[in-house]
Amino acid sequence: MTDFSNTLFANQSVIVTGGTKGVGFGIAQAFLSAGANVFICGRNAPERLPHANGKQAVFIAADVRKPEESQQLIDTVLAQTGRLDVVINNAGGSPPVKAADAPAKLTESIIRLNLIGPLVFSQQAFHALRRNQTGGSIVNIASISGVRPSPGTAAYGAAKAGLINVTRSLAQEWAADKVRVNAIIAGMIKTEASEDHYGGTNGIALIEKSLPMGRMAVPSDIANACLFLAAPQSAYISGAALDVTGAGEPPMFLKLAEEAFALSQ
Repeated sequence: MTDFSNTLFANQSVIVTGGTKGVGFGIAQAFLSAGANVFICGRNAPERLPHANGKQAVFIAADVRKPEESQQLIDTVLAQTGRLDVVINNAGGSPPVKAADAPAKLTESIIRLNLIGPLVFSQQAFHALRRNQTGGSIVNIASISGVRPSPGTAAYGAAKAGLINVTRSLAQEWAADKVRVNAIIAGMIKTEASEDHYGGTNGIALIEKSLPMGRMAVPSDIANACLFLAAPQSAYISGAALDVTGAGEPPMFLKLAEEAFALSQ
């Protein structure tokens, strides 16, 4: 059993992209709680930094869509701590937009943020991770949108599907170097931005009522999965795409069939 103690990642260096808010903030706090030295990045400095276990994350300004900035992020971590052990490719997202109306520039930007950026950052990080005697770990935060239709965010869904495939390919290429690569297929997550995304508190309540566990995920659910995949006890797990979806989204036809049956009575 994985021990999420406050020393599990002691003296290890962890980078969490997009760690300034939401899920990334929660992931950063989880690794701080487990004793890691945590570095987060974003385009703008946050009003507050993740902190736990008497430690505080270090913010480094970087846009992961720009390879020169992501490489500088790695170089800064190595200069400060001499090592890199875990990379969490969390930065991502997409505005809702109909595919027929999406400008080509927006589509390219979404794919660069959600697929090309994590891939290039992983390639850059590999050279630092392989130096460790026990190797290193990369965890890519994918999405349920990558394994089912994603109307309204087609480019995002396609990018996340690509990220899952990239995860499995890199895992095989880098296994001999003891660099493990895994993905988390995240379901709907309740964060500070959820009300805007899901139609306010009423929309969230309706969605949660429809889910098998009666709730959305919260950042700590994703963070705990990251700890598990990055932990030394998971040394033989690589190339996995771990569902963290609370049993998934029920098929719409079941709800429609129930409603139709009720109307027929």
